[in-house]
Amino acid sequence: MQPYTVFPNPPIEDNGPVCRSFLSMGIHDFHQACGYVHELPYGYNSDRDDLMILFKEKMGSCTTKHAVIAALAAEMEIAVEKHIGVYPMTEALVTGANAILDRFKLPYLPMVHCFLVFEEHWIDLSEGNQNGKNGPIDDFLYTEKVIANIPGKDEYLLYRRALNEHVLTRPEFYDINIKTILKAREEGLSLLRANIQQ
Repeated sequence: MQPYTVFPNPPIEDNGPVCRSFLSMGIHDFHQACGYVHELPYGYNSDRDDLMILFKEKMGSCTTKHAVIAALAAEMEIAVEKHIGVYPMTEALVTGANAILDRFKLPYLPMVHCFLVFEEHWIDLSEGNQNGKNGPIDDFLYTEKVIANIPGKDEYLLYRRALNEHVLTRPEFYDINIKTILKAREEGLSLLRANIQQ
């Protein structure tokens, strides 16, 4: 992943509701907006499908942080896109993962993360946050471009499709079914939430 300074940095004009939200806070260019979102505390919002929830709750997850900046980019006509990736959760990346992997007999736990893409650059505005992980995610099993504020239901369906088409086809998942992964995923989400609180 690369820093958000690889993005273009035009001034923010009154081009839509996300632009207006940043302007109302005295944030006047794209880099300032990215910096503001990056510095917000990492946390799971009460309604991830509400694009403006990040401004209301003054925190965000990778989902809501990248939704806001991708939506801002769209209003400003900057070619920044939101992507969803499925990554392998391991003990090295998330402390406590081994207990889940052992219980479900998995080589790693496929989990969802999202980030931004500009040209050939990948940018993660939650990197360096207290996000439950021990470091950046550099390895993805599958990635796909999505709309800025993809609904949670659609993201879950994308995840299931990615599991079926790109993860369960791998030799290390021979004899493992999708139900096992989905049960393990619930524990993985709980683990990430617990790690954030520490």
